[in-house]
Amino acid sequence: MPAVGILDRYGPGAWPDRCTLVSPIVLLIMKSLMNRIVLIGVAVALPFTLFAGSLQTVTLDVQNMTCAVCPITVKKALERVPGVTAAKVDFDKKTASISFDPDKASLAALTKATADAGYPSSVHN
Repeated sequence: MPAVGILDRYGPGAWPDRCTLVSPIVLLIMKSLMNRIVLIGVAVALPFTLFAGSLQTVTLDVQNMTCAVCPITVKKALERVPGVTAAKVDFDKKTASISFDPDKASLAALTKATADAGYPSSVHN
């Protein structure tokens, strides 16, 4: 009669018998590990959300946009301004809507960015 080993499918101490004990322990360890990762993520992100300034949105009238590439150029120029979180350029209306942190960016910096890219702009009324 062959010897019964740990990895044998049948017999005393076979894997299915041990699986009932191992699975809950592994799941508990994985669950607590995931909880730790989530807790660390929250602890790291919390200061950023607490001290973040309120966002401001402004719409600029953008001149000189004549082709489909122009809005892409304007958008990239605006996104390079520190503090800008989002920029959306509308070619048909010749406008750009920008969300930014007023502590880091200013209207002057936004209009300068578009002007430096070759598209002078002014605040939309």
